[in-house]
Order: sequence, then C-alpha cells, then structure tokens
Amino acid sequence: MEFLFSSPTGMPLGTAGGIFPALMGTLGLGMICGLVASLLGVATAIYLRLYCQSARIESGFRIVIQCIAGIPSIVLGLFGYTFFVVSLQMGMSLMAGGLTLAIMIFPVVAVTTEKAIAEAEREQVLASYSLGASRAYTFFNLILPQCKSDILSGIILATAYAMGATAPIMLTASVLHAGVPSSLFNPVMALPYHLYILASEHLSLEYAYGTALVLVGLLLFIHGIAFALFLRTRSET
Repeated sequence: MEFLFSSPTGMPLGTAGGIFPALMGTLGLGMICGLVASLLGVATAIYLRLYCQSARIESGFRIVIQCIAGIPSIVLGLFGYTFFVVSLQMGMSLMAGGLTLAIMIFPVVAVTTEKAIAEAEREQVLASYSLGASRAYTFFNLILPQCKSDILSGIILATAYAMGATAPIMLTASVLHAGVPSSLFNPVMALPYHLYILASEHLSLEYAYGTALVLVGLLLFIHGIAFALFLRTRSET
C-alpha cells in the first residue's frame, strides 16, 4: 500500500517511496487522450460511413488515417513537442501529452468505430432511410444501440495502448519528479517514463519491477473491461 499511495523518495529519486504521482499522471493522460481521440475518431467514422458522398474526400481521409497509424511514436512525440509544447506554449504538461497520445490512437478509434457501424443490421438501416428518417435519427436510434459496446471497447483498448507508451509522453508531459497534477497545464509523472528511468539508469531494479507490475496490472484490468463489453455484446446478439 505504501508503494501504491506514496510519492517517490530516496537518492537517486525513485529508489524508495512509492509511485502514486506516476499512477495518477498515467490515469490523467489516459482520460484526456481517450476523450479527445473518441470525439475525433467516432466523428470521423460517422462522417465516412453515413455522410461522405465524395470518393475523393473519403480517399483523402483514409490516406490521412493510414499515414498517422504508420508514424513511429517517437516522431509523434517530436511533433507534439514542436506543436503543443513550443508553438502553442503549453509547456511540458498533462494537456500536451494527452493531445499527443490522442493523435496516436485516433486511427485505431476511427477504424474500429467504422467497422462497428458497418456491422449494424443493414436491413433496418435501409428500412429507416426508406421511411424518410434522417441519417442522424438512424444512427442514434438504430445503429448506435447495436454497436455502442463495440465502439466503447475499441476506445478502451486504444486508451490502454496509449497509457503504456513512453516516447510521446517523455517529450511532452512527463518529468522525473512531480506531484499529483492540479491543473491540465502541470507536468506529470507517468508509469512508463518512471519505469524507463529506473531500468535504464539502473537506479533500482526492485522498484522498476514493482512499477512494471503495477503498469501491467492496470492495463490488464482495462483490457478486462473491454473484453467484458465484448462478451456482453456477443451474448445479446
């Protein structure tokens, strides 16, 4: 309990105490990136699947999504540092790191959401259109109830993936030592970066393994939530 709920201490820092600020920083980064990526990804998928009438525009969107998905995380970190930290003057902060991670997982959310929408009952959708219902009404009343668990599980899995990334946050949000963030524009500690420092500098392998165990346990818990949503969807169908 002391390891989970106390701040790191010792000399060098991290060789004693706990990881509570890093744990809260990781959860904060996950919440921001999950929220922003879900808004952008779901909106993109809805537009491409229901509203886009131009093959050229659709092709352009898909090229952008594929290109972002193929960018190495360290390059996204450098982009986040240049754009959010320096150009927008956010500094090393929770917001800058969350937005950078949101860009990283945006393609995953968009693709999984579009796939979930495509698997909705086609006959019901066509019947709704034939009766004069709008696309918005059809989506919120027919499509979304069928695929909301799939969409949510995709967002959760993408967020878990972002919470384990080290390269983007080490350039945009994470520092060696910080308290629990009280503002979106404070720098934070994060479990992946804390683990990286402990292991790469050989400060304390004992605390590095402890941090790794907490991080893996957190990600397994989040994956378990997504898997439960998946099983619930399959049992309903």
